[in-house]
Amino acid sequence: MLHTLSLILLSFMSTLNGFSNDDKKKITVYETSESGHQLTPITSFSANAPTGTIQINQEKHLQTISGFGGAFTEASAYLLNQLGKENREKILRAYFAREGANYSLTRTHMNSCDFSLNNYSYTPVENDINLEHFSVEEDKDDLIPMIKEAMAISEDGFRLFASPWTAAPWMKDNNSWVGGKLLPKYYDSWALFFSKYVDAYKAEGIDIWGFTVENEPHGNGNNWESMIYSPQEMTNFVQNHLGPTLEADGKGDLVILGYDQNREGLNEWVDEMYKDEASSKHFDGTAIHWYESTYDFFPKALQYAHEKAPNKYLIQTEACVDDEIPVWKNDAWYWKKEATDWGYKWREDEKKYLHPKYAPVNRYARDIIGCLNNWVDGWVDWNMVLDKQGGPNWKKNWCIAPVIVDPEKDEVYFTPLYYVMAHFSKFIRPGAKIIEVTNSDPALMVAAAENPDTSISVVVFNEGKTEKSYTLELGEYKKIISIEAQAIQTVVIN
Repeated sequence: MLHTLSLILLSFMSTLNGFSNDDKKKITVYETSESGHQLTPITSFSANAPTGTIQINQEKHLQTISGFGGAFTEASAYLLNQLGKENREKILRAYFAREGANYSLTRTHMNSCDFSLNNYSYTPVENDINLEHFSVEEDKDDLIPMIKEAMAISEDGFRLFASPWTAAPWMKDNNSWVGGKLLPKYYDSWALFFSKYVDAYKAEGIDIWGFTVENEPHGNGNNWESMIYSPQEMTNFVQNHLGPTLEADGKGDLVILGYDQNREGLNEWVDEMYKDEASSKHFDGTAIHWYESTYDFFPKALQYAHEKAPNKYLIQTEACVDDEIPVWKNDAWYWKKEATDWGYKWREDEKKYLHPKYAPVNRYARDIIGCLNNWVDGWVDWNMVLDKQGGPNWKKNWCIAPVIVDPEKDEVYFTPLYYVMAHFSKFIRPGAKIIEVTNSDPALMVAAAENPDTSISVVVFNEGKTEKSYTLELGEYKKIISIEAQAIQTVVIN
């Protein structure tokens, strides 16, 4: 039976002071496991001898965290409107309340995307060069109300950035929603589109933090909304059109993230974006996705991107269990290597090795920890809510979200992926500094951060099939902790 995060934490309120062998430190351990823990506070551990040591070096600070979260899509917002008031609020509180996952970094789409009900643009009138007919009316039934309700629930607030999948067909060389390129004669109109979007959402009471320039500029195999850029074309657009337009409109503080696709092709993009002072001036960072592999988080590419622009953002902006119909109310499936992705069937033969069957929980935990240990400062999931089919999606590009709903029966299923996301978003807050970790047990993955309130959060993932014990060391403080098989823990030290 699903226990919501708020009920779990309330029922264990008496454990929040944790336990310690040092009067100056208090520790609480939360665990999610294949055995059924759901961010459950753990107060007793096995007596097994530790197989390794995790040393936290509080003196070595690395990147500053921007946040963790998911995406507001028309699909998710539409589904919330189909649910009863109680379940709608339950889901939004689970994502945005302090007693929930407390999401701090979010994304949405500009114009339609595959997780829309149909194709639409805010600029439907052809040859409207000055965008005099610009309107976000399409978003007012579902998307904007979802964002505003999340804002009302979130006590700590969250950042919201927006991504276009495509310009309106009339701006493109193929006059289509899918594929094609932005015509150079409309570069200034398309830059103005971003500025007008900020104003339109501001009028609805929503502040935009920034943008990615284009979702998946390589395209998506010409399957749904897309618009193609080369690294040179995107850099030119940002350097000579988007950046100057936003600056001239008094919006120069908006964040602009370049690229926004898989990590394997990252090097050539950051080489072009950060080629010189002029090219890099308006880029505030780089956006990446995870779909290149189900197990490899591409540490070398991430390190390369950081080295090219060490003072700029490096944010994972989209990830999901793709090409799968959600498994309903069966937690065990999410811990087993049964899922496949697009590459399992369609990838070139020489690269199919990157796409074996995988366990969804393992993929999320491995990727987030791997990213945090390789300079990524933000990690954003895709749809927050989908239905039992993995939609709605006009292209029938079915995927899985951390929360699945059955609107006909007004039922909600919090998958294990929701709890994995909360292990990071709830306990590693914006402004936290990733800190150095030395881990002697290769069977465990570990990342650690020091929060602005000086608490330290250590996330430990045991992908193996046997229980493990480890010694956690922070200065003179030591604690032996056990972690179940197939489990993720967050250890909070105050």
